[in-house]
Amino acid sequence: MRVLLSIKPVHVENILSGAKTFEFRRKIFSRRDVKTVLIYCTRPVGRLVGEFDIAEILEGHPEQLWLKTRSGSGISKEYYDGYFCGRTQAYALKIGAVRAFAEHINPSHVMENFSPPQSFMYVGHQRAPLFEQAHF
Repeated sequence: MRVLLSIKPVHVENILSGAKTFEFRRKIFSRRDVKTVLIYCTRPVGRLVGEFDIAEILEGHPEQLWLKTRSGSGISKEYYDGYFCGRTQAYALKIGAVRAFAEHINPSHVMENFSPPQSFMYVGHQRAPLFEQAHF
């Protein structure tokens, strides 16, 4: 099972370069069979640009999670604190193997009625052939 995440361009660049080895989330998907993240780079890019395997999902109080993930955060402590402000629970996806797509893909070409998710969107195995045809 894949999940599609909307990620800002600066963070996408850091993921693809290897500078960011954790992707932080306020909410996490309930399905535990999700193994891969499809990266939707938000505007102005607005394209599917790659994917990564989830090596591990960490969770905990934001302060504790920061101590475990700061070296691979790819963000400042101030940015992190702002993102998790008022939260008692935080999540971090440990980024495994990263695969950048040779050509960025307009999601509307492979997903009917695509609208970028605020948090995440499941992309089941039934759609895998569409992505395979897109030459990822």
